[in-house]
Amino acid sequence: MSNEEPVEETDDASGTAEEAADADVEAEEVAEESVEAEENAEAAEEEGADAEEDAELDGIQEDDVVRLAYTARTVEGGSLVDTTDVEVAQDEGVDTQGQNIEPRVIVVGAGHVFPAVEEDLVGKEAGDEGHVEVPAADAFGEYDPDRVRTVSADRIPEDERHPGGHVDIDGQHGHVETIIGGRARVDFNHVLAGEDVEYDYEILEVVEDPLERARGLLGMYLNTDLEMHIETDEEEQTLYDDEGEEDGTETVELETLYIEATPQLSMNQQWLFQKSQIAQDVIDHTDIDRIVVQEVLDGAGGLGGLGGLGGLGGAELEDVDEDVDAEELVEDLESEMDLEVDEDVEE
Repeated sequence: MSNEEPVEETDDASGTAEEAADADVEAEEVAEESVEAEENAEAAEEEGADAEEDAELDGIQEDDVVRLAYTARTVEGGSLVDTTDVEVAQDEGVDTQGQNIEPRVIVVGAGHVFPAVEEDLVGKEAGDEGHVEVPAADAFGEYDPDRVRTVSADRIPEDERHPGGHVDIDGQHGHVETIIGGRARVDFNHVLAGEDVEYDYEILEVVEDPLERARGLLGMYLNTDLEMHIETDEEEQTLYDDEGEEDGTETVELETLYIEATPQLSMNQQWLFQKSQIAQDVIDHTDIDRIVVQEVLDGAGGLGGLGGLGGLGGAELEDVDEDVDAEELVEDLESEMDLEVDEDVEE
């Protein structure tokens, strides 16, 4: 009897150990299943978030370039603020001569229109229309009575010394309200300060073509039409090593926007004072690498105005005899001059 009892205890202990091991395995499996379930839940949540984000990104987004037609008026009174429709401008009595009134190319989010309008564009598609009301504070500012000042009339140019005249004083632009004696009352608020503005717009297209983007942005900034084209140029560029020493050259291709210089461009105030910023903005929103403004001389004026050259000033280079001897030409000219002098003397 004494020999059987230890055997029974050993069997009981062995069974208990096996049960504990099985329980541990089951616990591990449950833990693994729990971790896997959590991972699956997280993956599903991420997929849902991605799908939601993709849905939100449908349509026009910030930094897209669009062609926009719009008319803006004051909410109170309906006075015209701005329009891209030449017929609307003419109906309102706006002098459209010399103005480039047409739908504008803008970059969404770049501040080319009021922020409220830009926000309304996001998510829309080409062909969509919209109506936005912009509160005065976000349009031309609230009216500030403290910006109405009395100044000496001598500080106002003579041709602007009348109610409604425009003046720039101490870097501020204002309009004359009244002039009494030698004093003038000038309002430095924007003429539309305090006015809520409403925009009616239509998205005509999303502009993808680099040339059309460049043409539209320059037209928006400069309010003029310019002749331009894009060429792919090859240029040798110097390579430098890590120490800044020259390390040979390589040929690179540069997408170059060529703009024909015009008298209007040369005198354009925006271009004169902001050409670097304008050019950088165009480069940032197109696939071009650089901008070249070139003056085109077609020879139409010739050199006839200088006289004494026998009319050669208007000739094309290929029309001139390449074998002309310089000394013979001088002799011929001197002979003609002597002949002219003799004729004058005889007369």
